[in-house]
Order: sequence, then C-alpha cells, then structure tokens
Amino acid sequence: MEQQKLNAIFQGRVVFPGDSEYDQARQVFYGGIDKKPAAIIRVANTTDVQRAARFAQKEKLELAIRSGGHSVAGYSTTDGGLVIDMRDMRNITIDAAHKTMWAGAGLTAKEVTDALDKQDFVLGFGDAGSVGIGGITLNGGVGFLVRKFGLAIDNLLAAEIVIASGEILQVDESNHPELFWALKGGGGNFGVVTKFQYRLHNLGDCYGGMLMLPATPEVIAGCIKVAQEAPDELSVILNVMPAFPLPFVPKEHHGKMAAMALIMYAGDPAKGEAAVAPLKALAQPYADTTKPMRYKDIFFPGDASYHPTAVSRNMHLRTFGVKDAETALEWLDKLNAPMKALQLRALGGAMAKIPEDATAYANRKQPIMANIAAFYGTEDEKQEHQQWIEGFSSALDQNDSSAYVGFLGPTEQHRLLDAYPQATLDKLREVKANYDPDNFFRLNFNIVP
Repeated sequence: MEQQKLNAIFQGRVVFPGDSEYDQARQVFYGGIDKKPAAIIRVANTTDVQRAARFAQKEKLELAIRSGGHSVAGYSTTDGGLVIDMRDMRNITIDAAHKTMWAGAGLTAKEVTDALDKQDFVLGFGDAGSVGIGGITLNGGVGFLVRKFGLAIDNLLAAEIVIASGEILQVDESNHPELFWALKGGGGNFGVVTKFQYRLHNLGDCYGGMLMLPATPEVIAGCIKVAQEAPDELSVILNVMPAFPLPFVPKEHHGKMAAMALIMYAGDPAKGEAAVAPLKALAQPYADTTKPMRYKDIFFPGDASYHPTAVSRNMHLRTFGVKDAETALEWLDKLNAPMKALQLRALGGAMAKIPEDATAYANRKQPIMANIAAFYGTEDEKQEHQQWIEGFSSALDQNDSSAYVGFLGPTEQHRLLDAYPQATLDKLREVKANYDPDNFFRLNFNIVP
C-alpha cells in the first residue's frame, strides 16, 4: 500500500504500521484483540469516509468501522484490512428550540452527555461513558434512561450514511424509510453512518448513583421486583459480583459477593429518593452513593488503560425470583476468577411501548435482560470460563433464546434468529440486498443479503 498516494487522498490522517501512533490507534476497548490493520484512516469528514470505502472496495480490502471501539466481538478492527476511524468526527449541533441535535459518529456517550447537560437536555446511550454513539445507536442502545425515554434508536430522527455504492444518503422516516428502519437495530450492515440526528429530552437535576447491598437471594430478587414495579423514571442495572475495593466500600466487604445496583431516576430528585427507598430497605447497604445529581455524573470515570479480557453470554428472562437468585449465587461460587458477574436489567417502560415491528430491534417485550461475564488471563482460563458461562446460562434459561445484538460475542454469529425474529430478519435481508448486495459491509453481526 503506497503511503504517499494514500496520504494524498484524505484530509484526515492516515496511520500506517511503523508509525509512532500505530499501536495506540489500533487498540480497541476489549483486551485479547490484537489485530494489525494495513492502514487506519482517521477520517475528517464524510468525503473522507466515501473515499475510504471506495478505496477498500477497489483494493479488495476488508473494511472495519471504528467509533468508540467497544465491539464485544472485535468488529472495530481488522487484520490486514482498512479501518475507518470515526473519532475525529465529533461535531455537535444542538437546536434547543426544537429539542433536536446532530452529532458526529465519532463522539462518545460521555462527550454528548456533557454537551447536553449545559442546556438541561439528556439522551440515553448506554452505561459506559467511553462507548461510541455510532455502534451503540445502530445496535439499539440500552442504557440508564431506557424505561423513561426508550432506546437510543427510539430517539433517532435521521442519519447521514455512506452506502456500498459510494453514495451519501440522508435517511429518515420520509427518505429511504426502509433503510432508516434497518439502521434502528440492524448494526453496521448497511453502510457507514457519519452523523445522527436525535430527539432530546429535558432533564435538569435528577437522582441516582450506586447502591451496594449484600448478595442474598432475597435481596437480589427484591431488587428486580422493586425495579420492575417502580415508575418508568427509574432504571436499575443490577450487578451481582464480588465487591470492588473502592474507597467508599468498607474493607471488610472487599471481594465479598455483592448486589451492586446502578440507579438513575430521570425526574425530580425528591421523587427519586422516594422511588429508591424500597431498594435501600432490602438490607443494610455496604455502600450508598445515591444522591441528587446531574445525569452526566452517572458514568464512572474513564480509564484509557483499561482493556478487559472477558467472555460473556447475553439472554432474556421473564422473571427473576428467589430460586433464580439462589441458582445464580451457586454458579457464581463455582468459578475462581478476578471478576465474574451476573448483570440484570429491568426493562419495560418506554422501550416496551413501541411496536416490535417499528424498528429492527424487535425484542422489546422481554422484561429482564441478563448478561453473564467473566474475566480471564490465559487461553486455558478462557475455555474454562466459557464452559462455566454455558452451564450458568443453561441453569437460568427460561426457554427464551432472544438476545441483544450489541452484546453478542465473536463466536455467536449463529444467533441471528436470537437477535432478530424471522420476520425482522427477512426484512433486514431485503434492505441489505437493496443497499449492499455484495455484502461489502460484512465486519459486523452480519446479515447476508
């Protein structure tokens, strides 16, 4: 690949093997992914994206699209191919009068959230501030505001996308509506989205934080019951895991199994305190950081050196009672790992009120999302932990194989029908055939035309 020629094509920077910044530029969020692209193009604008896609096609190079680099399956990078790195496309234009925003696909959830906070607006993307808005939006976007304001895609009004032909399209409900529908949960299958337009929501002071409780079966089941019965303003992400040695967690609890609830009440702080009170009444907390706050402060501080190596399994559950919690604790006790967790998200609320066929994200009626994860150090540990996850997930299984596409791993391409019901998948394949008939955009949870 002729470096001088490639540099001349793009307004943004092109990073090659041997460049001082190459190893940092190719690093993605998750550890254990050590791919070496032939070039990384830090695109400056949509024209750069268009040229990069055409160059990859012409040279028959595998193409990866990187926003925040959080792809569980490692789709943000490639061995020997070309990476379109969106991280320099970070423009934000907020229209306060109409409560809308255009945002570049290279922005992170934290960057957008901080910008919106200055005008008392919010938009839910996920639960990590470092996640790129590009990937999480296209997969659906399940986060701290899901019960009050829906998924990220439920607030998507329009997008700009470079498709396989090289055309730049503006898509919305009136323009290319079938493609716009597919972008709402269909992932990166249809092109490179360069910017998104979103509907915004007013929220000033709210209530939230972290509540760490002892992990007894009654407490775990009680947390889920409270979360499901609470007003839609309350979203709870419950992590059953060994207690982190955080400064505000007493030392005697470090490493003990705990129920760590990440809590966001998207409304009046006094009402939020009342809504969270039943959670605090379940047991004497190990730690409690809940308080009146701004939504932007719900994210843990980022750490650029944090690159976890983990295996995981995503699934949905209809119920989660004391018996299920007992089973979970038994399985968590079976594995010796630096970090092991069962994450439970009470869904419902706004996301469940939208018809299942309104977007490509169709698994809207499932009440609880579960994610089982374990960190590993060696390849042998990886295999052992993967077997543990398979057993754990089988023990919790409630005959619902559905899953969230954003949490599916590198060996789970066979779960297409878990991510998309048959009718949804059929429609996605039609859209794929129309906009990417040769499956050029295939480094993703791939939908074959």
